[in-house]
Amino acid sequence: MPFPSQLLFLPGASGNTDFWKPAAQRLRHPAAHVHPGWPGFGDTPPDPGIHGIEDLAERVIAQIDQPTALIAQSMGGAIALLAASRRPQWVTHLVLTVTSGGMDISDLGAQDWRPAFCAANPELPRWFIDSRLDLTAALAEIKAPALLLWGDADPISPVAVGQRLAALLPQATLHVFAGGDHDLGHALAHDVAPLIDAHLASAAPMHDNAHPAQNRYEKTPP
Repeated sequence: MPFPSQLLFLPGASGNTDFWKPAAQRLRHPAAHVHPGWPGFGDTPPDPGIHGIEDLAERVIAQIDQPTALIAQSMGGAIALLAASRRPQWVTHLVLTVTSGGMDISDLGAQDWRPAFCAANPELPRWFIDSRLDLTAALAEIKAPALLLWGDADPISPVAVGQRLAALLPQATLHVFAGGDHDLGHALAHDVAPLIDAHLASAAPMHDNAHPAQNRYEKTPP
């Protein structure tokens, strides 16, 4: 895998384009930083041409015109995986935090956060509430090395979700932060940034015979 020349920092459903900035500012990697927003989410104005997750992914894909690492939070992780499946020649690395990964996680004890979130954000587009993206079948084809960052105190995306995603992606490392919640990418920026730097500096080749058993699981102590 080549080294990335740009880093795309994808927010979650909050659309907060500042979410990743504390971690981004601590990175030593020289690649350019891009912090896109989601039309209709957060402070980014709506776009009548956006009708679903796939449209958001196409926005991201349009920016992947060079070796790119995708660093994504929650909903942004599903978009990152969709983009990686369609731009395999350009996506060099993935960093995914507390995401469903476009999988059905209803059997993993995840809290259904949508009702409360949507009640607090009534302006959200209806398609977001109804979206049930399923990328499970595509995950095995995503060859970019993936760093998965989870917290063991996150009711929205429990560690079991990260473990399943690590088992399905051909090359993944799962790090679990003791006490980490759904905002760990922002709240634990000082701990997250060195892991991202080390991941981006790696260029291990992806072998055709790679197997989930080769994936690594590490727990970060409190």
